[in-house]
Amino acid sequence: MTGVPDPSDDRLRGEAERILRDLVGSPGAALRPDQWAAVRALVVDRSRALVVERTGWGKSAVYFVATALLRRTGAGPTVIVSPLLSLMRNQVDAARRAGINAETINSANTTEWDGIRARVRDGAVDVLLVSPERLNNPDFRDEVLPALAAEAGLVVIDEAHCISDWGHDFRPDYRRVASVLAGLPARTPVLATTATANARVTADVAEQLEHGPHTGRVVVLRGPLDRESLHLAVRPVTDHAGQVAWLSENLPRLTGSGIVYCLTVAAAEQVAERLRAAGVDVRPYTGQTDPAERLECEADLLANRVMALVATSALGMGFDKPDLGFVVHVGAPASPIAYYQQVGRAGRATQRADVFLLPGTDDAAIWDWFAAQAFPDERAVRATLEALEDAGGPLSTQALESRVDLRRSRLEMMLKVLDVDGAVRRVRGGWTHTGLPWAYDAERYARVAATRAAEQAAMLDYQSTAGCRLAFLRAALDDPELAADPGWECGRCDRCGGVFPDVAPEPGAVTAARAASRVAGVEIAVRRAWPTGMSTLGVPVSGKVAEGERAETGRAVARLDGIGWGQALRGLFAPGPDGAPVDGDLPEQLRAPVLATLHAWSPQVDGVVVVRSASRPQLVTHLAAGVSRHLGVPVVGAVAPRPGVGPGRHDVNSATRLAGVWRRLELDLAPEVLAGLRGRSVLLVDDRVDSGWTVAVAARLLRSAGADAVHPFALGLG
Repeated sequence: MTGVPDPSDDRLRGEAERILRDLVGSPGAALRPDQWAAVRALVVDRSRALVVERTGWGKSAVYFVATALLRRTGAGPTVIVSPLLSLMRNQVDAARRAGINAETINSANTTEWDGIRARVRDGAVDVLLVSPERLNNPDFRDEVLPALAAEAGLVVIDEAHCISDWGHDFRPDYRRVASVLAGLPARTPVLATTATANARVTADVAEQLEHGPHTGRVVVLRGPLDRESLHLAVRPVTDHAGQVAWLSENLPRLTGSGIVYCLTVAAAEQVAERLRAAGVDVRPYTGQTDPAERLECEADLLANRVMALVATSALGMGFDKPDLGFVVHVGAPASPIAYYQQVGRAGRATQRADVFLLPGTDDAAIWDWFAAQAFPDERAVRATLEALEDAGGPLSTQALESRVDLRRSRLEMMLKVLDVDGAVRRVRGGWTHTGLPWAYDAERYARVAATRAAEQAAMLDYQSTAGCRLAFLRAALDDPELAADPGWECGRCDRCGGVFPDVAPEPGAVTAARAASRVAGVEIAVRRAWPTGMSTLGVPVSGKVAEGERAETGRAVARLDGIGWGQALRGLFAPGPDGAPVDGDLPEQLRAPVLATLHAWSPQVDGVVVVRSASRPQLVTHLAAGVSRHLGVPVVGAVAPRPGVGPGRHDVNSATRLAGVWRRLELDLAPEVLAGLRGRSVLLVDDRVDSGWTVAVAARLLRSAGADAVHPFALGLG
């Protein structure tokens, strides 16, 4: 094949559909009108196109068919920017079914990169999938990407809503795509695809596709978002016990296998544990699951060896199991758009898929926590830029932590945004200041925050709507066909008279689930190494925490982000109406789990040392006194704040947090207690453990004073 046939000739479409049939394994497969329009725009016109179509419509078919056609004309490989490892694996498998040689460069196959690069140079790779994070890896960006951009036959931006500030899943790394597009030759076709973009996001992504030289206008193709297989229902708001009881009773009633989505890692792990205890065959799947185990989980679900994966959003975009029979949400996502994206995993090749939302009583608190991880304030940004400028050379993220008071996750996100804005640059060895002027766009961040708040309000409206649920979701995504038929109803959801297989759990089952979820006691893992660069903060420690200065593994009643007692603890530590901490005696409902934790743990100690609190002194004192009575040992003293040193911030990085704790804490033990401490074991009592540095510093003080062992105990962990 020496050239593209005349577009008026049906031969090109016929060839495209032969490729499609190989891809999907169906002899009767044919391109949808918009699929053909997109393929033609890419192959014949060499245009840039944005395809917004529902999950299961066949967006990947567009770029694989276009790739095969373009490769036959001598075009270079297709480069696909793809956000998730599970999505990459599915895409590679799909491409190979059509005889398209696909490879991927991501964090899970670093040992294979050199060989893949060699095959790309040799022309043996038709499709190369890369993660957005890879676009700014110094070696990849400087040595691999320029050649790829110059030689690519097609560039694909999958899940393109991630480009937009206004998208429900915005990712700073995706904003680098605009700079990639700006460097492409004018005749390189570009395809952006997503299933979850409202009108605002669609316009934003289309505008970003305009970057750089290209031929013609950006072609935007949007289709209807109705999914005839989806049967949507919302059940009453309940606590975690009610949610687990519903799942235990109803998952076995549902057809096929599916996904149970949870809002946090701890919830996913604990819900999976409770369901397994109830005899339901599930596995947890989160961003913290080992990569090899994640592969096993995906394979088990694909082969129906488990009834469900209990997952966070880590199992989301692009996971391809067309016969998923159900999706259940334990807690509501923060926007209808994110919700539509996740429920779209189900029913792609089945006549019916049941979709249930089980709203939780603490959903809003979880949304607020995630919102708090948003872009830091201007003060933190300026401090970071000044630290990089003063360094005179690259600083690693780890080294920056000792100079800037931000947690690692927030610091990394901020650096990515600053990199895209041109203020910093990632190089070998870390980050450098570019010297270019930078302005804090407070107005933009405020607009994004307002948009997020509106999305949360819309999610609450979805739960309470008296109208068709699918119509509500289609409206949230500005479905153009719905606008033409405003009275449309799906006829399948619980508002449209749909019939569902679930039953309300018996009150006794909820009580039993509550009892099971409220088994008290989780481990407190102690710090075993000091952060790097502590000398720059005036703290004389480095390397491993010496065994003779270390605490023992401790216990807390529950994780703050977990189910069961976690919800009660979140309420205990929630600020009052004025934003200040609320102090008082330990609530009655938490006294039994404290005693249960101590009873199951049975620490052998000679006395209790309390960590005095500036924010909740009465709570900690009351807790320590009760623990002392239960164990039959005295309260022998305290680890206390130094006079005049106020409480440190908790929303900072590890090094800064340790430095604040180090400067603040000292022993407050009577001389006779100090004299008799050698060889003794003590229980260190605090209200909550988050970073772990209070425990580490307090243990070091006590061990240095002669204590043989320090056993940490707290109400909350996290």
